[in-house]
Amino acid sequence: MSTHPRPAVPVHVVWDDSMLAYDFGGQHPMNPERLHLTARLARESGLLDLEGVSVTAPSVASDEDLAAVHSAEYVGAVRSISGNPDRSDAAHGLGTEDTPAFAGMHEASARLAGGSLGAAESILEGTAVRAVNFGGGMHHAARSRASGFCIYNDAAASIQRLLDRGVQRVLYVDVDAHHGDGTQSIFWDDPRVMTISLHETGMSLFPGTGFCSELGGPGAEGYAVNVALPTVAGDAAFLRAFHAIVPQLAEAFAPEVIVSQHGCDSHREDPLTNLRLSVDAQHALMLSVRELADRLCGGRWIATGGGGYALATVVPRAWTLLVGVAAGARISPTTAVPAAWRDYVRERHGIDAPALFGDGADIWWRSWEIGYDPNDDLDRTVMATRKAVFPLHGLDPWFD
Repeated sequence: MSTHPRPAVPVHVVWDDSMLAYDFGGQHPMNPERLHLTARLARESGLLDLEGVSVTAPSVASDEDLAAVHSAEYVGAVRSISGNPDRSDAAHGLGTEDTPAFAGMHEASARLAGGSLGAAESILEGTAVRAVNFGGGMHHAARSRASGFCIYNDAAASIQRLLDRGVQRVLYVDVDAHHGDGTQSIFWDDPRVMTISLHETGMSLFPGTGFCSELGGPGAEGYAVNVALPTVAGDAAFLRAFHAIVPQLAEAFAPEVIVSQHGCDSHREDPLTNLRLSVDAQHALMLSVRELADRLCGGRWIATGGGGYALATVVPRAWTLLVGVAAGARISPTTAVPAAWRDYVRERHGIDAPALFGDGADIWWRSWEIGYDPNDDLDRTVMATRKAVFPLHGLDPWFD
């Protein structure tokens, strides 16, 4: 496969096999195999060997690091149950059906957080302009509670590190099928952070939140932005919604760094969600976020993974494309998946992985400028968000 011989900018990629220790065991959907297969595919595609791409093992975040976005009581609770995994702590969301306890939970979770903290440091120090932690994106973890397979919120930790080191405005964009509720809650009162989440409506999907009326706390109204997409939105609707909301608010907010969460559980094969996207559309969203970072932030962009539970057929393709987008590589949905990787998947899982990185989908979408259709569920959702948020930033919900 031919990839770009030199990335446009220095790229920091977080990876080490130690990240596979984040393992709830059994038949839990958050299977670390999805990370193993992603790393293997990214390497066999030549992305991790490109000049300018540095692959760095994450450190384990210290309690002090974690305390920037989590309560000391909560970190202590995770430490306690980590050494006694037969216990449960419902008050902190630990040892539940969604987020079971396991031995070594604290260290494994803190390592994922350390990966995104290292990504932030690479941006701050100028050793990288873009960074990818596809093992991160634990967006449901709140200040004092685990939720939805997420224990420590690595994306929030990276954002807080940027703020603590002098960055004035950080834009967080979340395109996971599930609402980025934990990240939103952590920065609810902070106008230095704009969180934008596009997700399947909470009327049909966990965590049941993320409606346009959720705008942020006192003094930060309009800095929490939510687009609750129709349950089976599909490619065109998701892309239309993204381009009707995100670029306009990003330009008004003028971020210095963008942090994004690229959970690929929006895919039509995902066993837990209903949005019915293709890898092609997910790739288009990655390109759009990169373009915003290039245009508004001098390229400074931290991208994380997140949800995604079709562990061999979807997740590795999506997140390898994410690494490729960050690296500026010549890899796209029409690129052939390396045969050696497909052979490995067949031997390991007994399934035939797709031959191409994409799904061959037509991702044409109708621009918002063409007009608003009040009879369309998607358009009503988008307009509700625009009416709620745009005037708070001096934008006209009908025309901007």
